[in-house]
Amino acid sequence: MAEKHETSNETTSSSASEHASGEVLLVVDAAAERSYRRKLDAYLLPVLSVMYLFNAIDRSNLGNAKTDHMDVDLNFRANQYSLLILLFYVPFGLLDLPLSLLTKRFSGKTMLPVLMLGFGSMATLQTAAKSFGGMLALRLILASFEAGFYCSVVFYLTLFYTRAELSFRIAIFFGSALLAAAFSGLISFGVFQINDPKIHGWQFLFMIEGLATVLCAVFAYFWLPARPETAWFLTAREREAATARTLRDGSRKVNTKLNLREAFATWRSWQFVLWCIICFTYPVAFSTTSNFLPQIVARLGFSVVKTNLWTVAPNCVGFVVLLCFAKSSDSFRERAFHIIGALTLSLIGMIILAGIDVLNNKGVAYFACFLMAGGAYVPSVLVHSWHNNNDLDESSRAARTGFLVGLGNLGGIISGATFRVEYAPKYLPTLAATSACNVISILAVLTMSIWMRRENAKKNKEQGRVLRAQDVDTALLQDGEKSPEWRYFV
Repeated sequence: MAEKHETSNETTSSSASEHASGEVLLVVDAAAERSYRRKLDAYLLPVLSVMYLFNAIDRSNLGNAKTDHMDVDLNFRANQYSLLILLFYVPFGLLDLPLSLLTKRFSGKTMLPVLMLGFGSMATLQTAAKSFGGMLALRLILASFEAGFYCSVVFYLTLFYTRAELSFRIAIFFGSALLAAAFSGLISFGVFQINDPKIHGWQFLFMIEGLATVLCAVFAYFWLPARPETAWFLTAREREAATARTLRDGSRKVNTKLNLREAFATWRSWQFVLWCIICFTYPVAFSTTSNFLPQIVARLGFSVVKTNLWTVAPNCVGFVVLLCFAKSSDSFRERAFHIIGALTLSLIGMIILAGIDVLNNKGVAYFACFLMAGGAYVPSVLVHSWHNNNDLDESSRAARTGFLVGLGNLGGIISGATFRVEYAPKYLPTLAATSACNVISILAVLTMSIWMRRENAKKNKEQGRVLRAQDVDTALLQDGEKSPEWRYFV
C-alpha cells in the first residue's frame, strides 16, 4: 500500500522516499507491520506489565500489611493509617507532570528503570520502620518515585502502538495492577504463615516484594528500547514499518525533541478543563477499591488469612472485565460509552454496599465487591487512551498525560480523607463521596462525547463528505484540530 503525504522537516521516516515535488511516499509493509506488532506484544508489553505489577504491589500492599496488624506493631493512633494513605497522594500526584516530561526528554528506557529502582528500594526500606513518622517518610519518598510511572508508560506506549491498538495494550499493562492485588493477597497469605520471633509477617512482605522490584528494574534497563527506531529486537524492515504506521495512525511527526511551547499549547482550551474534571473524579473509585478492598472484605467478618484470599477473586474478575472493555473499545473505535458503562458498574457496586446490612447479607456484599473491581479500573485505561488518541504531538501527549494522571492521583485524596475509623463498618462517607465522583465523571464524559460527535458531524456537513478519525492519516494533520480533515476520535 502506498500513500502520499505532506510532511515537515522534523518528520523522519526510514520507510519514506522523497520526490521532486516535495511529497513523501510512505510505503507500509503489511508483513513487516504484523511482525513488528507481534514482537512488541512479545518483547515489550510483558516486561512493562511485570514492571507495573511490582509498581502496584509496592504501592498497595499497605492494606495487606494492615491485616497483619502493622498499625498495631508501629503504634498507630486514631486515623494515622488513613493519613498515611492520604499524604501518599500528594507527591504521587504533583510529580507526574515533570516526570512524564523527563521521560519524553530522556526516553522510557532510562526513566522507567530509574523510577522503579527508586520505589523498589523505598519499599524494601519500609521493613526498617519503627513508628508512624518513619513509615510516613518512607512512603512519601516511595510516592515520589512511583509518581510518573503510569503516565510515562502510557506515553511510551503511544510511541509504539497505533490509536486503534492502544487501549487494549494499555489494558494488558494496567491490568497487572489488578493482578497485583490478587498476587499481593496470595503472597500475603503465604508470607504471613512465617513464624519469626523478631521479624513480623508484614516486614517479610515488604522485604520480599521490594527486593524483587529492584531486581526487575536492573533487568528492565538492559531490555527496554528508547524508541521503535532503536529497538534491539526489530529488523530494519520492521523499524521502517514502525515509523510509517505511526505517521498513518498515531502522530503527525515522529522522533521530535521536547518542545515546551507545544507541550502546553492545548491547555488553554475549554475541553482541557473538561478533561481535568473527568480525570480528577473517575480515579476516586479506583483508589477506594485498590486501597481498601481488603478492609471492605474484612467487614464480612473473616480471619486475616481468609480476608486476603477473598480479595483475589474480585480483582481477577476485574482484570477480565478490563480486557473485554478495552478490546471492545479498540474494535469499535469508541471510548465514551465504554467509560460510562464501567463507571456505572462500579457505581452500582458502591450503592449496594452503602444500602445493605453487610454482616447479614455477606453474599450480596461480596458480589458488590466484584462490581466495584469490575468497573473501577476500566476508566484508567480508556480515558487516557481517549485523550491521547486526540493528541498527535509527542510533547503535548507527554505533558497532558502527566498532568491528567497526576490530577487523578490527587483525586485519590478524596478516598483517603473519607475512609476514617469512626466511619466503620459501613464507611458511608467514603461510598457517598466516591459515588458522587462517579456521577460527575459520567456527566463530564457524556458532555465531551456529545460535543466531539457534533463537531465531527458539523465538519462532515460543511465539507459534504463523511470522514472518521481512522479515514485520515495523522501525518496529514500538521495543524492538529485546525486541519480541515481533522475528526475527533470519539
